[in-house]
Order: sequence, then C-alpha cells, then structure tokens
Amino acid sequence: MDIGAKIKRMRLANGLTLEELANRSELTKGFLSQLERDLTSPSVATLEDILEALGTNLKDFFSEDEEEQIVFGKNDFFVNAQDDYKISYIIPNAQKNEMEPILIELKKGKESMALDPHEGEEFGYVLQGKITLVYGDDCFEMKKGETFYLKGNLTHYLKNDSDTVAKVIWVSTPPLF
Repeated sequence: MDIGAKIKRMRLANGLTLEELANRSELTKGFLSQLERDLTSPSVATLEDILEALGTNLKDFFSEDEEEQIVFGKNDFFVNAQDDYKISYIIPNAQKNEMEPILIELKKGKESMALDPHEGEEFGYVLQGKITLVYGDDCFEMKKGETFYLKGNLTHYLKNDSDTVAKVIWVSTPPLF
C-alpha cells in the first residue's frame, strides 16, 4: 500500500490543504508533504494522529476493499453447458447482487430449466432466434428484439421450437440461477 498517496487522496477528498491537515494533526506542513510523496514514513502514533484529523482510523485505513469491477468481458464469464441449453453467467459472482443476468443459449427444439414460483421479477431480451415463453398456462411467442418482464409467481421457462439456436439475455431479481 502506498501510504503517502492514500493520505493525500483522503486529504483532498476532505477538502483540506496541507497546512490545514498540519494544524489539525499538530505536524509540520513539510513533514506531511514529504509523507505524501513517500520521502518519509510516519510512526504508528503519528499516523494515528493524521488519520484522526482525516476522520478515520488505522483499521479502516488499512482495510483492503477491492475496487468494484464495472466492465466485464468473455474472460470473466462462467459457462455451464447442459444437454439442452448453455448458460453463461455474464457477471461474476452475481448472486451477491440484487439482480443476476445470464445469457442462455437454447438448442433447437429444446427447453430451458423450469423455474418454480418464487419472489422477485425477471426480464428477458431475445438476441437471436425465436422462443416461446411459457408462463403458467400461457405461452408467448417471441422473436429477436422482443422482451419479456414477469413476476416470478408462476412456473415459467423458455422453449425453442425453431430450427436454429436461440439466445436470450435473462435477468432475475433476486438472483436465481
């Protein structure tokens, strides 16, 4: 960890000048400047004083929260291939989120897994081919470019009665897959 750079980021985030932080922590402006440029290192007691002036503590300062990944590519996907369909989990560890998007590829003449009634909602977008959305006793024919949005209160699944592979982005909340 680059202690000096992190202190500088925190100082700037708090809208403090070097002089203001020096006054609050009872240190010299020159010492803080050298610290922020990693030309010197603070003692534990001095670091505690600086962090107190910045409104934090040693524990929080040294906690290594990973930066949240925002953009994902094919190398991040996890694929689960079944005989009838293939699911690509397109957001790693989505079960920890409030929604879970997948890419499902249905082979011709095959069905997806049936989802039993559950709390939550789902959205789907047909990327390729034609599918039938079975929702309880109702069936909805869908083609490329069409979407569905449903509550999970009825058993539901997708069927591909066409002669080509169908691809659907399917998003559930809460995560189900």
